[in-house]
Amino acid sequence: QVRLVESGGGLVQPGDSLRLSCAAYGSIYSIYDMAWFRQAPGEERELVARIVSGGVTNYADTVKGRFTISRNNANRMVWLQMNELKPEDTAVYYCNCQHRAGSSWGQGTQVTVSS
Repeated sequence: QVRLVESGGGLVQPGDSLRLSCAAYGSIYSIYDMAWFRQAPGEERELVARIVSGGVTNYADTVKGRFTISRNNANRMVWLQMNELKPEDTAVYYCNCQHRAGSSWGQGTQVTVSS
């Protein structure tokens, strides 16, 4: 199994930057895709960014050009660099990975963008 632990959330102002980190523990050798999702109050959880084992990335249209997902080769860490943050980016952000035994989620980290 794989356990994920996020960090790096917080309260920022519009236009600020924030970097989220996610550390993977356990059977990390079995991880292939890693991703960030977010869920705003009253909304469904949505995909923000994904990076597959070959390094190919894809992003939600709402964050393209502002957010960047990256990972280290050992599958130990995945990051989400968020620039030009907007109030509509406010949500709980979840780390996710796909691995041989299925899927794992982190506990979530709150990001609030407000002036």
